[in-house]
Amino acid sequence: MKKIVFIGAGSIIFVKNLIGDCMLTPSLCDSEFALLDINREKLYLAEGMLKNLNRNVNGGRATVKAYESQREALAGADFVINAIQVGGYDPCIINDFEIPLKYGLRQTYADTLGIGGIMRGLRTIPVMKGITDDMEELCPNAWLLNYTNPMAIVTGAVLKSSSIKTIGLCHSVQSCTKNLMDVVGMDCTGVEYKIAGINHQAWLLEVTKYGRDLYPEIKARAAQLTEPHEDMVRYEIMKRFGYYVTESSQHTAEYTPYFIKDKYPGKLEQYGIKTMMYKDWGRSQVAYWKQAKEDLVDNHAITHARTQEFASYILDSLTTGTPYRIHANVLNQGLIPNLPDRACVEVPCLVDGTGIYPCHIGNLPPQCAALNRTNINVQELTIEAALTGNREHMYHAAFLDPHTAAELDMDTITVMCDELIAANKNWLPMFFK
Repeated sequence: MKKIVFIGAGSIIFVKNLIGDCMLTPSLCDSEFALLDINREKLYLAEGMLKNLNRNVNGGRATVKAYESQREALAGADFVINAIQVGGYDPCIINDFEIPLKYGLRQTYADTLGIGGIMRGLRTIPVMKGITDDMEELCPNAWLLNYTNPMAIVTGAVLKSSSIKTIGLCHSVQSCTKNLMDVVGMDCTGVEYKIAGINHQAWLLEVTKYGRDLYPEIKARAAQLTEPHEDMVRYEIMKRFGYYVTESSQHTAEYTPYFIKDKYPGKLEQYGIKTMMYKDWGRSQVAYWKQAKEDLVDNHAITHARTQEFASYILDSLTTGTPYRIHANVLNQGLIPNLPDRACVEVPCLVDGTGIYPCHIGNLPPQCAALNRTNINVQELTIEAALTGNREHMYHAAFLDPHTAAELDMDTITVMCDELIAANKNWLPMFFK
């Protein structure tokens, strides 16, 4: 029997999907599922939901238990799944948007890069350090699967500061090729692809069908699109850089200096970019939780069908030795030679009973690697700031952020960073020793 810990179990739909998948996996169905969340109400609601699910789809074979102690939850764990958000919507996410807006900086999601991504990373890394310190003592051989954004910053920090075996997982690779082909009206049946780069900015390097390169047809069809659609930023990147990126247009717009511009306000409408999206999230979170409670927590007949999330397949492969192919975030270490060796990269990996093995990719197209490096600069300096407590490196990260640096001068960036640090004092212990 395996012990699988889920940290951030208050993410009710996500915990249902990942733990439900494990319950439907023969090698994992009798596991202990240890749940942990700082929100006691949501923690115990998740426990009740999963106990119902265990009874309905798994014959009660698993053990589901909520823990209020991180150390007790982690003791003896085989696998740890992390899906935390540090600081919550109010005040942290609100501050991540509203403080930069005072200085003229607009954002879309602010969860991966940009000043918002920097702040999320700085808040999250100290918490992750506490988790991995406990894991090194209580379950040193466990695998850690990280789902928390900013993915490259958080996963990279763990890999650089801990001995725990860790990968980062994201949904964007699984849907990338289908999203592209759906918009241009092409059938995905029989399509094979090769994707590599960094999280939220990995590149569709090859897309073939029965050995035929589909990129020429995809680009020809894309050039004929005249009606607005939700993927226009990514199509512009493909037009200019030659390759399609994995993450959505709303995200991609704030990873580059080209689209959210005070000097060119018409770009927002031209590319269908929605800034300051956080304003809808507070209301939607209330509605989301109300609906989730009705559909999942209060529904004693709850059931589940296995999803395409990688987690259960990875844990099954590590448990049984059945080979499985995934895309994951790992340290580069020569996998992509024209990206920094200690960068966190997103590449294909092979999983079996002995471990998780990243695949060597080779050099990316030079223009793609160059754009990746503009993001990696920010990621590595944010990690450095968090692990050393040197706030100068936070300034450096912001100075080099493509969107921030394109809109603000260094004096303004410094003042903005200081205000953000003050607003996040409770979550940034490394800056206040």
